[in-house]
Amino acid sequence: MTGPLVLGIETSCDETGIGIVRGRQLLSNTIASSMDEHARYGGVVPEVAARAHLEALQPSIERALTEAGVTLDDLDAVAVTSGPGLAGALMVGVGAAKGLAVSLGKPLYAVNHLVGHIAADILTSDDRATAPLEYPTIALLVSGGHTSLLHVRDLTTDVELLGETVDDAAGEAFDKVARLLGLPYPGGPQIDIAAADGDPRAIRFPRGLSKASDMAKHRYDFSFSGLKTAVARWVERAEAAGEQVPVADVAASFREAVIDVVVTKALAACEDRGVPRLLLGGGVIANRRLREVALERAAAAGVAVRIPPLSLCTDNGAMIAGLAAELIANGRGPSTLGFGADSTLPVTEIQVSPA
Repeated sequence: MTGPLVLGIETSCDETGIGIVRGRQLLSNTIASSMDEHARYGGVVPEVAARAHLEALQPSIERALTEAGVTLDDLDAVAVTSGPGLAGALMVGVGAAKGLAVSLGKPLYAVNHLVGHIAADILTSDDRATAPLEYPTIALLVSGGHTSLLHVRDLTTDVELLGETVDDAAGEAFDKVARLLGLPYPGGPQIDIAAADGDPRAIRFPRGLSKASDMAKHRYDFSFSGLKTAVARWVERAEAAGEQVPVADVAASFREAVIDVVVTKALAACEDRGVPRLLLGGGVIANRRLREVALERAAAAGVAVRIPPLSLCTDNGAMIAGLAAELIANGRGPSTLGFGADSTLPVTEIQVSPA
């Protein structure tokens, strides 16, 4: 194996991710989730997430080093998510990464969380080989906190934001609709399970920002707040009429509306930009129906689809380490220590505070 040995720290939301790579070779992907602690509140509580990161960081780093068979002294660099994400959660990771890098005398790379999701696709392991990522490519990132459409001309130098959610992210909408249907948190997997026995054509829920009047300004943007409200109103009317809510049909129809919008807009970007490649990333890509529809419709459009392993789609430190390794391989110097946590870091800022 060749390439720099990099340890990556990811704490943008509710998962403490520590990853170790050597170049593009994945050596360890350790994740400690605080999801169970948030379940009682029905969503992520920033203060709870930050405290959980503090408690999980040291044992997660030790576990990752053991899994990779390396020591801290072996590292060539440390990498960390600077943003976007929850400010308090990001601060924990940034502080830990700075302390680790300074104490070891190792260079530190502060990188963008969203671009990290793209880097996840280039990682290889003993049971997974992957062809190099071709440029340009369109990337659709769908997660609990982000729904973004990107034009990637180069992973380390040129990522353009085409569109993003103007309100709820898709994952947030899944959580809120699950709550309306009496399903537990997190909503994504629960909606998927409930929808398995439902009819996706039973109810025609709205497709946000898809009308002709929206396309001029919001061709690549997403909106799920109106969809969530439409589901709530449908359920309220059914209950007011004394009818039993068909949870499976509602879940399937809601899921289909989300999938229809994100896949349609992603393939429109491929067509408009003349890019026959689509990369899917983010935790919501674990949704089986989303993958099925994306692959089916992309094939019909002549678009090749790449999907990282599901273990690398959710937030993880390996993708952060992988992005930093690519920056190093391309001759980029480390970040200065003056950077901080940036909850609204733009996707165009791939590396933060480069020297």
